[in-house]
Amino acid sequence: MYDLIVRAGQLLTLEGPKGPRTGEYASHLGILENGAVAIEDGGIAEVGKASEIGSAARNIIEWKGLVMPGFVDPHTHAVFSGSREDELKMKIEGRTYLEILQTGGGILRTVRATRKADFQQLLRETKMRADTMLLYGTTTAEMKSGYGLDLETEMKMLDVISEIGRTHPIDTVPTFLGAHALPPEFSDRDEYIDFLIGDVMPEAKGKARFADIFCEKGVFDAEQSRRYLSAAKKYGMIPKIHADEIENLGGVRVGAELGAISAEHLVRTSDEEIELMAEKGMIADLLPGTPHMLLSDHYAPARKFIERGVPVALATDLNPNCWTESMQMVINLASLRMRMSPEEAIVASTINAAYSIGMGDEIGSLEPGKKADLTLLSVPNHMHIPYHFGVNLVDTVIKDGKVVVRDGQISV
Repeated sequence: MYDLIVRAGQLLTLEGPKGPRTGEYASHLGILENGAVAIEDGGIAEVGKASEIGSAARNIIEWKGLVMPGFVDPHTHAVFSGSREDELKMKIEGRTYLEILQTGGGILRTVRATRKADFQQLLRETKMRADTMLLYGTTTAEMKSGYGLDLETEMKMLDVISEIGRTHPIDTVPTFLGAHALPPEFSDRDEYIDFLIGDVMPEAKGKARFADIFCEKGVFDAEQSRRYLSAAKKYGMIPKIHADEIENLGGVRVGAELGAISAEHLVRTSDEEIELMAEKGMIADLLPGTPHMLLSDHYAPARKFIERGVPVALATDLNPNCWTESMQMVINLASLRMRMSPEEAIVASTINAAYSIGMGDEIGSLEPGKKADLTLLSVPNHMHIPYHFGVNLVDTVIKDGKVVVRDGQISV
């Protein structure tokens, strides 16, 4: 007898070959009309047509709408304190992101607020964001440090990420982003990189699965990124890299050289670097919410990545500059601003996103042996996700085989 059987009007299994999805599988949803998922001991036991899966279960959910894997958000800065709503007005008036940063706003403003927040305050604020992410269908999220830029606060942030993962239904994946900006107590970027390598990385070892750096004009250059990520690898952290968000400084090449699992943003990535990513099997984590909130018309060239065989993932980039917990909104922007089909955007928000945080063998598709992470949406088919925007389409979320959201309310 199964613990739970979920029957759906339309079921997206995302079944397919092992590994990040490219080529024909970049848009393959594994659609089953009138499909069903059988769940046992928190995992998926059986997937198929509802008529083929028996009714021997403790509980059965009959759902006339859409059932799909829980969203995976592979790039967030969800741990922070404070807000920067007034900076939106500055951007409307013509100030650039880097100009705001150089005057002590942006990241540095959030650093000041996050340093002041004690562990419990930071945990409460992060839990509120995690609750919203869960309500909008996200069941796994990467979360970065990077608003501490000192030993104490960076460790505090990583501890918050760990505590959220331990106590909240959402699974968290921690990333050390000590090189997010130059803190005010340092005047030399190379000295700060030395500090991170010598003083902070030894403490981050074991707390962070990945290491990331903001390779950008006015932040950190390619050589500094190479030194930082090379050291992080020695401490057992897998490289990721913020690259080409505003200007191209060669971050993709650094990531390719060091075996980065993914490069993030990629608004200004060249054709040659796209080919290099395809050759190396790097995943492109695209974040359309960021240029949207920067009032920019320049978005990552998603079509080029897909057509040249680079696996594409989508993420919210949740942070005080791009404050959204909704992968549904990201799918809408990906379709409208980057010309991704609904099918491509869903693949990018589930199975490819899972592979970009090293979890593709556990989550991201509804296949036997994987975690029973399901999202039930009040729509008749998958095309409604980018089409019906500005509202939450999720009714029910199942995490590790347990109903954690029902009727749009957290139920745990």
